[in-house]
Amino acid sequence: MTTTVRFHELGGPQVLRLEDVETGEPGPGELLVRVEAIGLNRAEALFRAGDYIEPVKAFPARLGAEAAGTVEAAGPGVTAFSWGEPVSVVPAFSMNDYGVYAEKAIVPAAAVLKRPEGLDAVGGAAVWMPYLTAYGALVEVAGMRAGDTVVLTAASSSVGLAAIRVAVRAGARPIAVTRSPGKKDALLEAGAAEVIVSRGDDVAAPVLDLTGGRGAELVFDAVAGPGVIDLARAVAPGGTLIEYGALSGRTTPYPGFELGMPALNMRTYTLYETTRDPARLRRAEAFVASGLRSGAFAPAVDRVFGLREIVEAHRYMEAGSQVGKIVVTTGD
Repeated sequence: MTTTVRFHELGGPQVLRLEDVETGEPGPGELLVRVEAIGLNRAEALFRAGDYIEPVKAFPARLGAEAAGTVEAAGPGVTAFSWGEPVSVVPAFSMNDYGVYAEKAIVPAAAVLKRPEGLDAVGGAAVWMPYLTAYGALVEVAGMRAGDTVVLTAASSSVGLAAIRVAVRAGARPIAVTRSPGKKDALLEAGAAEVIVSRGDDVAAPVLDLTGGRGAELVFDAVAGPGVIDLARAVAPGGTLIEYGALSGRTTPYPGFELGMPALNMRTYTLYETTRDPARLRRAEAFVASGLRSGAFAPAVDRVFGLREIVEAHRYMEAGSQVGKIVVTTGD
């Protein structure tokens, strides 16, 4: 039996319960991981509330797709990992099938990366999802190049902070967008070339001003909703607007027709495009590991909670005041 977070109905953080659940044995292609730290993602709050892109299929349901720990057992056919090896779990599976909010968790071996030397469990639970997301979208999908201007909304999130550093490492110019004036200094310290404090519908004008009227080659947006009309105005001709989140919770229009059919590329992106493609994941892992070794990349951890504080941790995440990643540890 292992302490596991589950929920029996949709709702707010209060529906989360700590329960003793039988762990079982890993099956073919699976690993049993002793979890030391868990990275929280807003997708989990949406899944718990019934607002995610994928509905909960059955109760009781589990949560979590990002964690760090050590290998405890390997299922049939898994030979790349050894007992006690430090690893990280990355989001590459449905939370209807697996969940890592637990002291032990069975996960697909394809969703597990070996933890680089010198990276502790908290860092291992905080670093992969943000950097894999940013690399996959900006480099693999959008083809970001040196000299490009990249606009990043929700820039104080863990993905936003990682995207700043990925852009800097590629020689691009990151412009961070935040709703909070109090986060400006942290974003500049993270490497943003400029910071725009915005209500969400007034980004285009300062971006055009900062780029001499040309606009940005890339806009990486986590908010969506009606604000995409203004964001699209900030995209340079032939540039790309990538939607990777929907924090606004509102309907997202297609801006092309309203803006007179500009040369605009617009697409959605999820981390699964990177983590479920073995070749792309291999390149992403090498890119991030290289950045960690050189010091160009680092985990950005805002606050650490204990597993028994999971309800409080979800409330803190939903408040939106963090700069970086929220991590939950399983130790007492």
